[in-house]
Amino acid sequence: MKNTKNNHRRNNILQLIYGLIIIITINIISSYVYTRFDLTNEKRYTLSPATIEMLENLDEYVFFKVYLEGEFPAGFKRLRNETKEMLNEFRAYSKYVEFEFSNPSESSDEEQRNKVYQLLMEKGLQPTNLQVNDKTGNSAQLIFPGAIVSYMNTEGHVELLKTQLGMPPEEVLNSSVENLEFTLASVIRQLAVNTRAKIAFIEGHGELSKKETADIGNALSEHYSVTNIRLNEQITALANFKTYDSTGRIIITNKFDAIIVAKPDSAFSEKDKFVIDQFIMRGGKVLWLVDPVFASMDSLQNSRTTLGFGLDLNLNDMFFKYGVRMNQELLMDLNARPIPIVTGMIGDQPRQEFLPWFYFPIVTAYSKHPIVNNMNSIMTDFPGTLDIVKSQNLNKTPLLASSDYTRVSKAPALIDLQIMDNPPDPRMYNLPPKMVAVLVEGEFTSLFANRIPPKLANSDSIGYKSISKKTAQIFVSDGDIIKNQIHYSKGYPLPLGFDQFTRETFGNKDFILNAMNYLIDENGLISIRSRDIKIRLLDKNKMDENMLLIKSLNVTLPIFIIFTMALFLQWRRKRKYTVKN
Repeated sequence: MKNTKNNHRRNNILQLIYGLIIIITINIISSYVYTRFDLTNEKRYTLSPATIEMLENLDEYVFFKVYLEGEFPAGFKRLRNETKEMLNEFRAYSKYVEFEFSNPSESSDEEQRNKVYQLLMEKGLQPTNLQVNDKTGNSAQLIFPGAIVSYMNTEGHVELLKTQLGMPPEEVLNSSVENLEFTLASVIRQLAVNTRAKIAFIEGHGELSKKETADIGNALSEHYSVTNIRLNEQITALANFKTYDSTGRIIITNKFDAIIVAKPDSAFSEKDKFVIDQFIMRGGKVLWLVDPVFASMDSLQNSRTTLGFGLDLNLNDMFFKYGVRMNQELLMDLNARPIPIVTGMIGDQPRQEFLPWFYFPIVTAYSKHPIVNNMNSIMTDFPGTLDIVKSQNLNKTPLLASSDYTRVSKAPALIDLQIMDNPPDPRMYNLPPKMVAVLVEGEFTSLFANRIPPKLANSDSIGYKSISKKTAQIFVSDGDIIKNQIHYSKGYPLPLGFDQFTRETFGNKDFILNAMNYLIDENGLISIRSRDIKIRLLDKNKMDENMLLIKSLNVTLPIFIIFTMALFLQWRRKRKYTVKN
């Protein structure tokens, strides 16, 4: 008996020592090798390779001060927790990521709170009003679902809550969670990037003025180097000429990574088209925002009718060669933005009502492409339509389209305010969704292939190319998508996508930024936006119907399990130590 006890004691000591050795070994290995097992169906906790590479290349500290602390409803607590999880995941790949969560409303002094609120708004964070149920009833709470990000001597801000028109709060929060990695990674890249890509707004063909593109110009300037350029039929407008001393051979490269053509109203010359065509052949990216039909609300100020005329921009052959056809027709949709209309008089004062103007369709995402995935609706002004043309070596992805209640009006189109006097006839809006924006990628064929003399085509001073490198273009059949409104009385530019009459904010700015990010982004961060994280909510109706059963199970089931386990252990112990005769 004594030997048996000694053996048991020795075995227990050895097991303890072995266990300690294993635990210490695992801790030493884990301090050098990081791994994590993501068992979620949609891999929500697995960072993309582009994000991991960016984090591993950080050499200075990035500090996030997140203003998502305090007493929130369950949905915002989820956003806070998911943000904390994502930042912890960032920190696992880089020791240079630090963060802190703060409550901007923690001070009991109202004056002090207002100073904090004002400072956050000056830094770019937008507040959100919440109705919170507490012991005293309903109360309003101001929160700032965003973060201030510091890197070296620069500072930026990021909005964590991505609101969308007409979307339930649960889906808005889920969409915000889906975009967390892209949102946080983008602001790091914005602050840490050493060399900025170059973007040029094309001028000289009646394009939008700097004031009309002021907001998007400022937004793009946070990420890229933005300028305006006139082509003036000069190949050097978009090209750099480099000469190698050893051979004297002229090498031509692009001055810009991408160009934006924003709502031209006059024809492009063949030479200007050649300049853009060769920019594309050298791998340049283009965002085309073109009105196929000219129509303006200014014409309706003094008259109830006007005409929409087809615009001859001399670009149809170019677009067709690149795989797209712009149709000279106006798009109409029952899902439209309202405008103020005088419907009568109250005494000597005009009575105004907001009625949907079917020539201002609200278009939405037509695909799950990262450019438009989980994006807010887009407001338009007299948009046209476009079709995809069959072509080799090109991939086309529809981005934006109208609703299922669509109608088109061929140019010249009569535009009459009288259509707002009576309810619309749905039978007249029976066309399927019409495309408004499309992405075309691949190797483009030059518009001037087999059209210019061989001597000119072989000239080193021009560097003509007939087939492009792999590149991409985005075509939008509405130039006003990029145009910010001007305050009607004070004349200053408003944020892009904000409608000063309805006081609603649409997703126009996000669309343009996403489009340029996709065209220029060499790291592939934009692809993160295609991640789809499913929201798994409880069925509230079933919960209400079975509330008594659910409560009873929650109370009695744990007690029953514990009681059963106790009886089993007692029976097992009794059986084990009962002395048999």
